[in-house]
Amino acid sequence: MIRAAAEGLVRFDPLDPDAEDARRWLQDELADPRYRAGEPNAFDRAMQAVRDWFLGLLDGAGAVSAETVALLVVVGVVVLVVIGLLVFGVPRLRRRRRAEPASFEDDRRDAATIRRAAEAAARSGDWPLAIEERFRALVRELVVRELVQVHPGSTARALADAAARPFPAFAADLAGAAADFDGVRYLDRPGDADAYARVTELDDALREARPALADGSGARR
Repeated sequence: MIRAAAEGLVRFDPLDPDAEDARRWLQDELADPRYRAGEPNAFDRAMQAVRDWFLGLLDGAGAVSAETVALLVVVGVVVLVVIGLLVFGVPRLRRRRRAEPASFEDDRRDAATIRRAAEAAARSGDWPLAIEERFRALVRELVVRELVQVHPGSTARALADAAARPFPAFAADLAGAAADFDGVRYLDRPGDADAYARVTELDDALREARPALADGSGARR
């Protein structure tokens, strides 16, 4: 009975594709994205070229002195550093150099002009520039009112601390605005609409605020 049951089982022939089917299956398999992820990128190909060049120098050279090997190693390291700078470092430095704004001392625009530049940047969604410009407008307004002074190398934090003396109630807001400025200016932070709104509100509030004098009284400027 067992033999009869076994003989009654369906038999399957082994998979035996022809050449055309095999080629198509192989192409479909290699088209899978996981294989493309493993393909060498431009940097990998550059490193391969450097390695081939280095090995080519030693190919057939026979006995090579220690000095020659050390020199080749140094040259290889220099080549790798140069390639790394070209691939990763130089474009970023060039972008920052082209976008380098004037210092607080050298920026001679009036506050209204700077505010218009900030508003234009905000409309285009360029939050880093919008935040920078609005903080610069805030500083320019205080300079015109003779409440703060800018000096060579003045930083946003130093100007915020100076502005907190006539406006002690705004000390925390000034420190936050300076931090937002430094974040987008030096730390490559993207900024956002909320940060721009905070600096804008602070700028508007300081324009209407009455600065405190040394004797604790207030006088509008």
